[in-house]
Parts: sequence; structure tokens; C-alpha cells
Amino acid sequence: MTTTVFFVRHGSHDRLGHVLCGRMAGVGLGEAGRREAQVLAERLKGESLAAVYSSPLERTQQTAEPIAQAAALPLQTADDLIEIDFGEWTGAGFDALNADLRWAAWNAQRSIARPPGGESMLEVQVRLRRWLDEVRARHPDQKIAAVSHADAIKAALAHALGLSLDQHHRLEVSPGSISVLVTGDWGMKVQSINEVPR
Repeated sequence: MTTTVFFVRHGSHDRLGHVLCGRMAGVGLGEAGRREAQVLAERLKGESLAAVYSSPLERTQQTAEPIAQAAALPLQTADDLIEIDFGEWTGAGFDALNADLRWAAWNAQRSIARPPGGESMLEVQVRLRRWLDEVRARHPDQKIAAVSHADAIKAALAHALGLSLDQHHRLEVSPGSISVLVTGDWGMKVQSINEVPR
């Protein structure tokens, strides 16, 4: 028996590409992100989803709500789908981060580096693996949607593909995209990465 997980990255917000939002409160979808959420809902409507899960952050909840409504399902919050805790870097602009040597180390060595006062990507991968085991037991032979964040989704995909987290940059996970992972007793496989519905 297998469980198919449609990993969805939240839609676009107005700070995207300018600020490392991390777990900041009050980061909601912009106009483009709201459109992306509606397109995602339409794309996933025909997949006969058994459940829709979301990270607790506002931008993921706002992306997941139309998907759950289109599937006539309650939206379930899953804390394990939350963004990386970026610690001291939360809310920093990318110009400032690019001048920080620790930021360069973080991006080059995700398997061992850690944001100051934050969470390592390996810890993110461990919690995603645990969550996937839980939903596989809860949803045998079913399809589910999981609305999360780029690095969390990359951590799950890297695990399924046997990639080092240092190679995270080889995976593209765009705002409003879908990446499909299948999990079973035999392990995991990736069916698709970074589908951006139009």
C-alpha cells in the first residue's frame, strides 16, 4: 500500500525574494499568491484527495484553504510542515544576509550548518520523515495534499532521492508549485518536482 503526497509550496507574498521571512507572523499571500492558490485548488480538485494538511503559518494556511474547500475537506494543521526556524536571521533582508559569512556557510553546507539560534536542515528532514511515516499509516492507498515551504519540501525530496542536503540547490520548488512523493513500506519515490499549474 502506498500514500501519495502532493507537496505544495505556498503562494507568493510581497516579501518574497527580499526578506527571509522564516516563521515571522503576519506574512500573508499577495495578490499573485491568492491567484496561485485558486489555480492549485482547481488543479488538485480532480485528485480525490483524502486529506489536506498545512503548516501553521499564515501564507500556507491561505494557500491550503481553497484546496481544502475545492476537495470538500477540513483543513488540518500539521506543525511538522512548518518552515525552518531561521533564528537570528528571521526577518533579515537578503542584502544583509549576503554579507554574513555564516549565511554563505549555511547555503554551502546544509548537511551540517545551522542558522544562528535556529534549526538545521537535517532536523527539518527528520521531522518531515517522521510526518511522512505518520500519514502513510493514517492514509494507506490514499492521496493527500501537504502545503509547506520550499526548504521543508526540498528536505523531503532530497531524502526520497538519496541526495545530500548540500545539494538542495539542485531542486527547484517555486511558489505555488506541486511536487509529488509516493511513500510505502518499501521506501519512497518522487513522481514529479515543481509542477506550476497555469
